[in-house]
Formats: sequence, C-alpha cells, structure tokens
Amino acid sequence: MITGKNYIGNQVSAKGNKTFKTFNPELDQENDTVFVEATPDEIDEAVSLAYIAFKEYSKISGAKKAAFLNAIADEILALDQELINMYCSETGLPEARALGERGRTVGQLRSFANLVAEGSWLEATIDLAQPKREPLPKSDIRKMLIPLGPVVVFGASNFPLAYSTAGGDSAAALAAGCPVIVKSHPMHAGTGSLVALAIVKAAQKTGMPNGVFSNLNSSGIEVGQQLVSHQKVKAVGFTGSIKGGRALYDLAAKREEPIPVFAEMGSINPVVILPNALKNRHQEIAKTYANSITLGTGQFCTNPGLLLGIKSDALTSFIENLSEEILKIQPTCMLHPNIKNGYEVNKSKIISQKNVSIVANYDSEVSDNFAQQAIVSVDGATFLENPTLHLEVFGPFSMVVQCENEAELENVIAHLEGQLTGTIIAADQEIEDYQNIISALQNRVGRIIFNGVPTGVEVCESMVHGGPYPASTDSRFTAVGVNSIKRWVRPFSYQDWPNELLPKELQNENPLGIIRKVDGISTTEKIYL
Repeated sequence: MITGKNYIGNQVSAKGNKTFKTFNPELDQENDTVFVEATPDEIDEAVSLAYIAFKEYSKISGAKKAAFLNAIADEILALDQELINMYCSETGLPEARALGERGRTVGQLRSFANLVAEGSWLEATIDLAQPKREPLPKSDIRKMLIPLGPVVVFGASNFPLAYSTAGGDSAAALAAGCPVIVKSHPMHAGTGSLVALAIVKAAQKTGMPNGVFSNLNSSGIEVGQQLVSHQKVKAVGFTGSIKGGRALYDLAAKREEPIPVFAEMGSINPVVILPNALKNRHQEIAKTYANSITLGTGQFCTNPGLLLGIKSDALTSFIENLSEEILKIQPTCMLHPNIKNGYEVNKSKIISQKNVSIVANYDSEVSDNFAQQAIVSVDGATFLENPTLHLEVFGPFSMVVQCENEAELENVIAHLEGQLTGTIIAADQEIEDYQNIISALQNRVGRIIFNGVPTGVEVCESMVHGGPYPASTDSRFTAVGVNSIKRWVRPFSYQDWPNELLPKELQNENPLGIIRKVDGISTTEKIYL
C-alpha cells in the first residue's frame, strides 16, 4: 500500500506541508497519490537512526546480512503486479521493461547475498609476528575491510528499480554493513515507496536494527543537499546528470569532514567504426546502431551518442543507411515531460552549432512526451574546436564525426571527456593495425566493447561500470556488480591484538573458512602458533 509518507526506519512519517504527485508520461497526466516531502527534522531523524543502527549492523555476520538481502528480493517479488503497474504508470515504459528491471534488481540483491555469506570479499590479510627478527622485531598485523557508516543513495530517473531504492548502490551498501537512507526520485516516488516497504518488511522479518533503511520523499534538491551535508552521513551514491553529480561532489568536499561521493554521471559512449568494417558491412552496422540509439528511447547511460569514422565512400554510405534505418523506427515515450524538454533543448543546441549537418530527423507528428529521433554529422576539425558538440543529449540522438585520417581520429578520442564505454567495430585482423586508436580509447573509458553495442550492462563480477571523470567521480570503482561493494568500505588494521578479541575473519582458527592471505599466501587453513 502506498501512503505517500516517508519511511524513517520502520515508521511512516509525514510532518511536512510540501507535497507533489508523480506523472504518467504516456497518458500525459498526473498520478493520484500525493507524496509528502521530508522536513529537516525528518531528515535528521532518519540519519540519526541510521547512525545508531550502524553500531549494531556493522557487526552483523555475513550470513545474517545475506538473509536480509534475500528477504528484500523475496518481498519485492511478492509485490507482484502492483509494483509492475506502478512502475509503468510513472515511467511510460512497457511492462516487459519493468519485468526485466525487476529481475535485474532481485538478481543483484541475491548476488550480494551470496558474496557476503561466503566472506572472502573482506580481503582478510594477516602478517604474523616475528619477535626474533633482526634488527627489529615484527608486530602481528591483520587487515580487513570495514564499512564506512550511513550511506545516502539518490534514486535514478531512468532506472526506477535497478538503480534506485533497492538498486545496485543500496544493495552494495547494505551488503557492506552500511545503513542506507534513500533520497527517492520524485519521478517514481510510488515505485520507490512500494520497494521501501518491501525493504522495511525484510528488515523486520530478519531482525535487522531499526534505522538500517529509510526512504525520504523529495520534489526538488533541498532534501538531497541536507542529506549530503549531514555530519553523520559517511558516503553518497548518485546516478544522474553531470550537473547534479558535480554539485553533490562539491558539497561533500566542502564539509568539515569531507566524504566520498560515488557518482555515475554523463557519457556519450564513443563508437569507433574502422574502415574495413564499414566497407564490408555498413548496412548491417547501420541497422544495429539505429536500434541501439533508440533502445529505451535513448534513455540509457550507455546510449551510443557518438559514432567515429574516417572519411570514405563507405562512411558516407553508412550515414545514409543509418538515416534510413532510424527513421523506420516508431518513436517511443520518454520518462517525463521534463526529460523530454531537456532532450529537445540539448538536441536543438547541437543542431544549431556551426557546420553541423542534420542527416536524419523524425519530423512526423508524435504524441506528447514521445521523442523524435535524430542523427547529425560533423567533421573532425569542427568537433575538436567546439566543446558544445561533446554535450550528452539524453535521448534517441547520435552524432557521426567524420575524421580526415587515423591521426585525427586518435586526436578526437584523446580529447574526449571520460566515458563509461567505448566500442570498436572492426573487420577480421583489422584491429591489429589500429593499436594507437585502441590505446587512446582505453585511456578515456571504463569498458571497451568489440563488435557489439554499448547498450546493456551485464551484472557480473568482471563488469566495470565507471570511467574517468565525468563518467564517474572515481574511476577506480564500478557501480555495477559485486565489486561495487568496495565503494562503501575502507581497509582497517589490527596490530598485536589478542586473538579472541579479533573479528572472526582474522582469528587464527579461521572459523568462517574464508580465503585469507597469510604471510603473502592465499589459504583457508587455520593458523597454528
């Protein structure tokens, strides 16, 4: 049941007088439920409760945290069609997308549950004492990862489930032992409220401390600013625009005690199409990329917004084919009128730039909040000279950059801002001749795709979903997969500590049976002194 209230631990609260509703972009009308924005007092209550809960939750065993995470997954599934209907009514996305994203969300929770139940992720490392070492004795030093503290997670506009209330950031932080306060996204507050209730139920069923999770409504930026500024918050997770992520990053850095902000922000995901690939299969590539550019109305952080090639007859043919293919695709609904407006503004900004050619622009009439796809083209020199052309256009839009030669192509790549992904489309053996291009691309992205499309992010241990700024604020970490847990922990050492007082992960007996590194050797064996 959706109350429109805030969840502060296991209690609902609605002390404020600022309210809002979500919007159905497909029907172009507001949804019924009235949501009450969190007040400063409610924000402080939620964070203070999380701070208290951290004292207990940070010490809860991996097995108990795993039970909690699996219970969240079960409760989300138990919401069944109610959740799917709410998701669709707040996004304009089809039911198939809702089901797929729910599956991904549940899968993420279960993968973290498996990780923490086993325990080796804590990287327990032991260097045994050497009291007789000359010229100085060596102390017994043992290290493991420990949680940071209460984490604030900002829901993402384009993934109401997988990157929001119980999404990757929240799942990873809870797995790490950090209580979570979610700043719910105003565009899908109803979806967030249902998932929040699922988490609260799971916490109660598995005996988690009150305050391990809270969900706060917000219609603007004020609630988020107050959360990031709160002295008891120790880290922040954000998925969204460069402007929003950078504002939070700067705010956190100015605190008396600065805290990390792990923000995944803008990306235009360059695709390099090498000459022989273009010559041999420009039609096939054009059709594939027309579908990728318009997938989900272009509202993915991995949308291919930049296509790079070297001038040739084959590149000209590719542009013509891409234009034909993308205009065959029926426009679809965007997530919200504000997102549709942002798309139109940024598209117009690019199109109005000097030496930009429109090669495809869907101009037939469409319903309100549906996006008309477009493709533009520029030469390499123009792209290098005009930073505005590097702007992310969030929607079904892409730009083809026609470079004079390989040197200019490498220069274009080298001058790109940091990106989540890069893609190389190449013929057999062709990649051997373009190693400088590969190296240049590797320096600007977090993941390189070979002969594929960037849209679609597999949730697995090897995935890197991050990259140099502004793709993310810290390119050393991923926002997807179980390794994303490492954002919410820090290394901590115990020196000359009595064995019986050490965490189980570091005790001589290795009661958890986890893999540990002892004097440089990975082992599950006990330590006999």
